[in-house]
Amino acid sequence: MSSPDPQVRAARNHSTPAGARGPVVAVTGAATGIGALLTERLAASEEVKQVVAVDERRGGCEAAQWHILDVRDPAIADKLRGVDVVVHLALDLDLGSDAAARTAYNVRGTQTVLTASAAAGVRRVVLCTSAMVYGAFEDNELPLSEDAELKATAEGTGVGDLLEIERLARRAPRAHPGLNVTVVRPAMLVGGTDTALTRYFESPRLLVVAGSRPAWQFCHAEDLVSALEYAVLEKVEGELAVGCDGWLEQEEVEELSGIRRMELPSAVALGAAARLHRIGLTPSPAGDLAYTMYPWVVSGSRLHDAGWRPRWTNEEVLAELLEEVAGRHTVAGRRLGRKDATAAGAAGATVALLGAAAVVRRARKARRR
Repeated sequence: MSSPDPQVRAARNHSTPAGARGPVVAVTGAATGIGALLTERLAASEEVKQVVAVDERRGGCEAAQWHILDVRDPAIADKLRGVDVVVHLALDLDLGSDAAARTAYNVRGTQTVLTASAAAGVRRVVLCTSAMVYGAFEDNELPLSEDAELKATAEGTGVGDLLEIERLARRAPRAHPGLNVTVVRPAMLVGGTDTALTRYFESPRLLVVAGSRPAWQFCHAEDLVSALEYAVLEKVEGELAVGCDGWLEQEEVEELSGIRRMELPSAVALGAAARLHRIGLTPSPAGDLAYTMYPWVVSGSRLHDAGWRPRWTNEEVLAELLEEVAGRHTVAGRRLGRKDATAAGAAGATVALLGAAAVVRRARKARRR
């Protein structure tokens, strides 16, 4: 493996003077999910002086100093005084959220945190987006480097918000000299998550678009938390991709999962996905389908060069995901009750949804005549 570049070496060798403890770290979105996991990990670390937890409700970490407020509240600047590093994890990527409200929260929240951090004298802000910002395309390199162009469009669930957060991250150091911004981009996240991609594995059949070339790379929540800790402790900086080493081909996923495929022509699959979302039958826009069709695998070279390694393999994360979703029944991104799934049958539920979309389309055409 190549040796770290000078910036990485400098970040790695940055240490706290003898007898002193490390940085004061604030975590937004600290009560749940990745935020809660990171708050607990940092609070237990001997390399962290203090953890300041920010959320709209109190979480379970007793060792943290809690501030209960909305991250869009400018008053957050007062809560960040004396903080060295802020990790902003207060994002709404819930499939059930209203899209406009979700964007308003995500973008405004990030803007406020960046501005407040600069005003409070914070030296580093760590943001978390997703490797989805690279986009899923047939001609993507395997794997993509961190410096690859962000070619995603705003058509997937929350991807537009993540792209805007990336733009804010790039502008922030120019708008606020002295503020260092690190962006962490995980591959498909697994571990207490509910996304359009995790729901793909709740289906009775794995939808495969004819002629597509999927490549599956996962990121376990524990590995994301350890990568965020690396960024907090300034062992690595810049734009960082994180995930399991390598990837799985579609055939490997089917063999490991024991779930058979249902193959559809591209025009049928994409057209049906768009119609189903438009009429409100499914929560996922058609843009999400691209991430199950084409590769968006990342190398994670910067973290690797800094000495970080994932603890989980793709095979292990897939097994955990399958255990998490066991008993759930989803077709085209829409959750079904157990009775509905049993009555519909494996392929029947998909056919029913596709048929519903076709009926609605025919009815609309008839009304226009």
